[in-house]
Amino acid sequence: MTDESVRKESTIEIKSEPKAKEEALEEPQQQIPEELAILPLRGTVVFPLTAVPLNVGQERSIRLVDDVVSAGRIIGLVASRDADIAEPGPDEIYTFGTAAAVHRMLRAPDGTIRLLVQGLERIQVTEWLGEEPYLKAKVEVVPELTEDTLEVEALVRNVLDQFRRMTELVPSIPGELLTAALSTDDPKQLVYAITTYIRTEVEDAQDILELDSVTDKLRKLVGILVTELEVLELGRKIQNEAQSEMEQMQREYFLREQMKAIQRQLGEQDEQAVEVAEFTRKIDESGMPEEAEKEARRELDRLSKLPSAAAEYGVIRTYLDWLTSLPWKVSTEDKLEIDHAHQVLDEDHYGLEDIKDRILEYLAVRKLRADRKAESDSEDTDQVDAIRREREGVILCFVGPPGVGKTSLGQSIARATGRKFIRQSLGGISDEAEIRGHRRTYIGALPGRVVQAIRRVGSNNPVFMLDEVDKLGRDYRGDPSSALLEVLDPEQNREFRDHYLDVPFDLSQVMFITTANLLEPIPGPLRDRMEILQLSGYTDMEKVQIAQGYLVPRQIRENGLRTEEIEFTDDALYRMVQDYTREAGVRNLERTIGSVCRKVAVKVAAGEIESTKVDEEQVQEYLGPRKFFEEVARRTQVPGVATGLAWTQTGGSILFVEASQMPGSKGFTLTGQLGDVMQESAQAALTVIRSKSDKWGIAEDHFANHDIHIHVPAGSTPKDGPSAGVTIATALASLITGRSVRSDVGMTGEITLRGQVMPIGGVKEKVLAAHRAGLKEVILPKRNENDLEKVPDDVREAITFTFTDSIDELIDLALCSDGDSDEECIDS
Repeated sequence: MTDESVRKESTIEIKSEPKAKEEALEEPQQQIPEELAILPLRGTVVFPLTAVPLNVGQERSIRLVDDVVSAGRIIGLVASRDADIAEPGPDEIYTFGTAAAVHRMLRAPDGTIRLLVQGLERIQVTEWLGEEPYLKAKVEVVPELTEDTLEVEALVRNVLDQFRRMTELVPSIPGELLTAALSTDDPKQLVYAITTYIRTEVEDAQDILELDSVTDKLRKLVGILVTELEVLELGRKIQNEAQSEMEQMQREYFLREQMKAIQRQLGEQDEQAVEVAEFTRKIDESGMPEEAEKEARRELDRLSKLPSAAAEYGVIRTYLDWLTSLPWKVSTEDKLEIDHAHQVLDEDHYGLEDIKDRILEYLAVRKLRADRKAESDSEDTDQVDAIRREREGVILCFVGPPGVGKTSLGQSIARATGRKFIRQSLGGISDEAEIRGHRRTYIGALPGRVVQAIRRVGSNNPVFMLDEVDKLGRDYRGDPSSALLEVLDPEQNREFRDHYLDVPFDLSQVMFITTANLLEPIPGPLRDRMEILQLSGYTDMEKVQIAQGYLVPRQIRENGLRTEEIEFTDDALYRMVQDYTREAGVRNLERTIGSVCRKVAVKVAAGEIESTKVDEEQVQEYLGPRKFFEEVARRTQVPGVATGLAWTQTGGSILFVEASQMPGSKGFTLTGQLGDVMQESAQAALTVIRSKSDKWGIAEDHFANHDIHIHVPAGSTPKDGPSAGVTIATALASLITGRSVRSDVGMTGEITLRGQVMPIGGVKEKVLAAHRAGLKEVILPKRNENDLEKVPDDVREAITFTFTDSIDELIDLALCSDGDSDEECIDS
């Protein structure tokens, strides 16, 4: 059994110590006997007309060789089906093989035998005679079928051509083999010789041996040569590309070294040295703290030792660029003049007196502490630091509906204090790394948005507005609101560590201001670090004043007009507010004014007009039909409809509660996308009305014989909260008694099962909504009376407020008397 098969030239040079002993052999007999000893071959196929060296190491194979050499020296060489089997049996080897003569035999010191065998004829095993001490079988010589045709000639030429190309690609194939192949006249010998010396799988070589026709053998060999050539050519191509790339890198390296040598000769510095020197200068001038400077110099030392072509070079360079470009010691001087701040706030914003007062208080405290800190040189360091943290640590949070001026307030504070202003929107951020940055181990890592904004503004004490803080997301990537805790905490942000920088940066000098539409979505720990300032909506007259003072001039400028070309009357603006833009803020009002300005701009550009004055009659001409109507009177003409006041994230609004009844016994139905709390309020209202049915003359079996349906229109809008309880109770009382609800009355309040009216929130927003809707009277819980102090004076003068803590009194106030028309009810 062969342990290893080596295809090489017929002369074998063996170098080993001690030298192998070669035994003299007689000429082998050429007549092939019918019975032969079979030597299984592992991983190789021996062909007729070829000389092949073999190594024999198995004990039974060595005995076979000894017996064969002492006899006729003819053995059968048959390939094993599985090369991993050490001693295959008859079922584990092929049936076709080659009868070969042993020409030379050498015994090695390690006990193995090295043979040189010459293939004689193709044989086929016809019967197995035994397996001990080695395999024996009856064989039959199976000669190949040789044809002398043009196809054979063409195949021979093709094989020689392919083999010639292979010798060019494989230097290990000696040129003598090509010469011998070209001089071979026998196609069969050519096939066997070439197959022996090329890389061939055992299965393919066995197929060639078993094919009877020389023509088929040539076809098979051509296919093998074509496949092998494709692999070799692809390998050569890959090798050439890799070699070219290496040569290019070596060439660039030598050129760089030569450039450095030339620059040294000329007394010039190379680009990398210049860059290192530039970073050294920036580090010296940056004024960064000790820890940051130590880290920067350590990275700079690494940079100086790296070749500029290294991948790490760019990463370190970017990191140093971020470190040295941050405003470690760059700050703007505060202008803490209270009169100047008051003037700026009045110039930029109309109304919002409470907010302006709080901002002035904030600035006044900063001014006093700054002045007196300079006088406290005798105080110890800890006390001074505590004063400093308290002075810088207030975080203002403006909460209110869209369009009321939250963002512009931050800009006004920056202008009043002389600080730079930067705004960062937090809406939709769900990755904590957006706040704290990515670690440098990630490809393309960058600092978080806070550090990026500080670098962009170029100051370490700007007014930093974090917009839409109530719209932060949260998912598997982390909780950004938790990362903001460190940013907004005066006790922690003095040493804020961005993941990318990994060195402390002082954020205590930054004046952080946040904005939100809703307070509830802001997490409790984050809300606790901020001072909440509520911004409500504007009254109609305030909107007109804001439009004349701020919105109209801005839209005239943005639409390319001059102030003498267009003018808006107060009545026109009031009509826009009433009929086209019912909102808490003024954002849609500005869009509406802009729409009118664009239509005027078209006429001015076309030469149709030189100037115009937009009055109340022209509003509909420019804007089309009105979008909002006074529908309270029309909706409340029928008993069972009451007008309630609601709070939304965009400000206050009115809602209608409709009640209807029909004969039946199915119970109580609620529709209109009502939340759980509002449904419970409706159930409580029904219970109160039923418990007081005697008071309003309702029959005892009325509720048993009627189905009642409560619906709140705008059914696609979710609604919830307890403040609609009194409105639902009033609608039910109106339905059952047949008395209409007064069309000029709006109401709000929570109801209890005992008929008490409990206080609610959002009074200012709800009252402003009632004023926008044209209501003349608002019924409020008695305990909300103090909340009217926040309502503007003109609204309090325009609306009559009635306070009650009893549902009985409220219903008597809200319902008309039997037989009274709506006009008579209002007049009474």
